[in-house]
Amino acid sequence: MSTASPSAAFPYRLIATDLDGTLLRSDESVSRRTRDALAAATQAGAAHIVVTGRAVPWTRHILDDLGYHGLAVCGQGAQVYDAGEHRLLTSVTLDRQLAGVALAKIEAEVGPLYLAASRDGLEGDVIAGPGYTLTGNLPATPFTDVADLWAAPLNKIYIQHPELSDDALAEAARLAAGGFVNVAMAGAGIVELLPLGLSKATGLSLAARRLGLKAADTIAFGDMPNDVPMFGWAAHSVAMANAHEELKAVADEVTSSNEEDGIAVVLERLLG
Repeated sequence: MSTASPSAAFPYRLIATDLDGTLLRSDESVSRRTRDALAAATQAGAAHIVVTGRAVPWTRHILDDLGYHGLAVCGQGAQVYDAGEHRLLTSVTLDRQLAGVALAKIEAEVGPLYLAASRDGLEGDVIAGPGYTLTGNLPATPFTDVADLWAAPLNKIYIQHPELSDDALAEAARLAAGGFVNVAMAGAGIVELLPLGLSKATGLSLAARRLGLKAADTIAFGDMPNDVPMFGWAAHSVAMANAHEELKAVADEVTSSNEEDGIAVVLERLLG
């Protein structure tokens, strides 16, 4: 990964891309056009950092398939991962006592929740309780005893509600427990409780610092409300055409969808 000054043809030294709904198409592949555009931008002196809500165990296979050897920000900012060396550089865990209080406060307002959690570490699995619906084909271990939720260090807790929409659940969670945890809406059926103060911007700033780069050097791409902090941090922000309206409202520009090579469209324009 290069961190040299970019050529006059490319104005940013750092490209930050979300994965799902942004870099990845719906089949979890990355198009040849997007791969080529990223390669051209890195050859022009920019570094590329993947910034995803997925924890490392759900991200590693994608990075390996891409031949990606740089830094990745995983777990909604909780983990900075060196993909080339397959090791965690930083990892932030959720205070389980505060998380328990947060869950109790949320359930007191909206009723019982369906729960899942992402355990910390390179091999940390995702555990899912009764009623929780996982998106896609990502692996998870079922649990029935709620005590299992707290049995090991966690990066995040996932919550679902039998009736509320994702947006409504996220808003209710913030109102009830925003003083104990951060709440992120990361996609369909994905509302997360995170360590207080943690966001993609937190992890990205740490990773950028390791490369000697800063916010003013950065262009960021995303599609969901969990990308809002990253957009606020970066010098220039680009929402995909398929993005949530909340993200489009704060983006500097909107590009084509993830299925239509939206990242490549912008990078090719900047490369001239």
